[in-house]
Amino acid sequence: MKAMILAAGRGSRMGSLTENIPKPLTKIGDLTLIEHNILRLKKSGITNICINISYLGDQIKEYLKTGKDLGVNITYMDEKNNMLGTGGGILNAIPFLGDDPFWLVNADLYSDFQIPKDFILKPSFLAHLILVPNPKHNSDGDFFLKNNIVSHGSQMRPYTYSGISYLSPKLFENKNKKNFPLEPILEENADAGNISGEFYDGLWNDIGTKERLQSSISHYENSL
Repeated sequence: MKAMILAAGRGSRMGSLTENIPKPLTKIGDLTLIEHNILRLKKSGITNICINISYLGDQIKEYLKTGKDLGVNITYMDEKNNMLGTGGGILNAIPFLGDDPFWLVNADLYSDFQIPKDFILKPSFLAHLILVPNPKHNSDGDFFLKNNIVSHGSQMRPYTYSGISYLSPKLFENKNKKNFPLEPILEENADAGNISGEFYDGLWNDIGTKERLQSSISHYENSL
């Protein structure tokens, strides 16, 4: 099994914190955000990891190198100064990811969600999403979940996409554009009944601002 970590974003809402370092290299405790996520993947037995990079991406490559020190093998997809978007970045990595489903994780997440070993995506689905309660910064939500089936069209959207998912490469078939976001693809396929999901109510924080980073740092320190 392989995984991809999305790490190409600019992180502009972090202000001065990301002027000189990419957001995935900001730290919670002794580890960077991206290290926390790599080690969670490794804990589930996933050691072949692709990371897309762009903004200050050379720093990520220099910091993580081949991944050997963390016990994983890292392949980089360097988008240089031409970011491909979340969807385009994944499509660009399909030659590495191959024909089998793979786990996708956003680099700027801080969570204790345990990625399941030997997860099987049912043949009738193209993706499996981990959903969390709507946070304050996304109060309108993204999806509805009933009987482990994800939908988007309902006005009631009590759940937010966590940034953790298990995706089939078939989700990206017939995509002609190189630069595009992932979210519309998930919404379209949810409306078509092609996506399963599960609810997670444990530790999860999308590190999109200084305040959310500080909240996660405080949680970490209080847990010691």
